[in-house]
Amino acid sequence: MAIQVAILMGSDSDLPIMREAGAALDELGIGYVLHVMSAHRTPDDAAEFARGAAGQGIRVLIAGAGGAAHLAGVLAAYTVLPVIGVPISASSGSLGGLDALLAMVQMPKGIPVATVAINGAHNAGLLAAQILATADAILTEKLAAQRVKMADGVRAKDRELQER
Repeated sequence: MAIQVAILMGSDSDLPIMREAGAALDELGIGYVLHVMSAHRTPDDAAEFARGAAGQGIRVLIAGAGGAAHLAGVLAAYTVLPVIGVPISASSGSLGGLDALLAMVQMPKGIPVATVAINGAHNAGLLAAQILATADAILTEKLAAQRVKMADGVRAKDRELQER
């Protein structure tokens, strides 16, 4: 399976949340890599990774970070690949991830970062899949089937509720 998505996080404490992006990609058979790198503590590493990602076959970057949450923006500054930001609610912070969300959605004109909900790594994985599906009919079919399965599950739960 070719690696098409990179999942990056600012700290290994973000791994439990960011694994959800990987789970979404696993369900669809999309290859990915996981890395820890910091926009502030290892900025050269982040820049180098972003600059070289396309050459490694990566087509979408997912970046999760809490607090100042600059990782997605730093990556976006060094690549034209799509970057999806996952704001993470830092366990030590009292802002519940709002600080990270605001840092991600205030990118300057010309350097976009798509941003999902706080701790929304699963949706980031699905969004990456949807981006890849624009050039992959089989992946488009998998995503459509996943939506049908999800709808069927909701209908089944409603039937169970109505039978009670």
